[in-house]
Amino acid sequence: MELNGIGAVVTGGASGLGLAAAKALLREGAKVSILDIGESRVRQATAGTEIIGYECDVTDEEKVSAVLGKARDVQGPTRINVNCAGIAAPLSLLGRDGPVDLETYSRVLQINLLGTVSVMTKCAEQMRSAGSIGTEGESGVVINTSSSAAYDGMPGMGAYAASKGAIRSLSLSAAREFARYGIRVNSIAPGPFETGLVADIPEDALDAMKKMTVFPDRFGLPEEFGSLVVEVCRNLAFNGSDIRLDGAIRFSP
Repeated sequence: MELNGIGAVVTGGASGLGLAAAKALLREGAKVSILDIGESRVRQATAGTEIIGYECDVTDEEKVSAVLGKARDVQGPTRINVNCAGIAAPLSLLGRDGPVDLETYSRVLQINLLGTVSVMTKCAEQMRSAGSIGTEGESGVVINTSSSAAYDGMPGMGAYAASKGAIRSLSLSAAREFARYGIRVNSIAPGPFETGLVADIPEDALDAMKKMTVFPDRFGLPEEFGSLVVEVCRNLAFNGSDIRLDGAIRFSP
């Protein structure tokens, strides 16, 4: 897909992987909108850039529909959708106080999984309605954010791992369903990255995680995620894949 002048929507775009993806797409000439919670965070992320920011909780379906409509009016139909909105929420399935609190567990699934489904399907409808571009019938591309946890869930990651495993499965199913409309769907499965999500992890746990990384001997950089997003958008052969971006890390129990 030629990115110059194409409308792109990135959720979780005010920081971390989402912001890196938004900036990478912008550098390639895409017209980029980000969705995130907190008006001040959104304003700060977009200040001095051509990125358009919208305050939006991806679990609020009515707000998502309204915001995506505004983005379409400003930058044309969405052709690229990158879903990075999510929370880690360390949560034991069986803690000292008993079984996991299902309300908290459900909140992780609501944001990470159902928020992705909501935005992805609404963007895909814009792609379908806008019709194909280029010579091979492509209408758009969706990139969801999975995780190494979808493969190697650690203790205390029961809700997060479940949500990311679901996104991995969802993306293949969606790729097969959306193919008739010329819409590709992939997911990227990052390992530990230098973002705010690792800020609350104890230092000894971070050191242990770094030792599991084969190469390079560090956590991933947000810019490396952004670079892969651009390549997935450009390369038509990427479809229905969950692409590990983790330095060959494999979490042990």
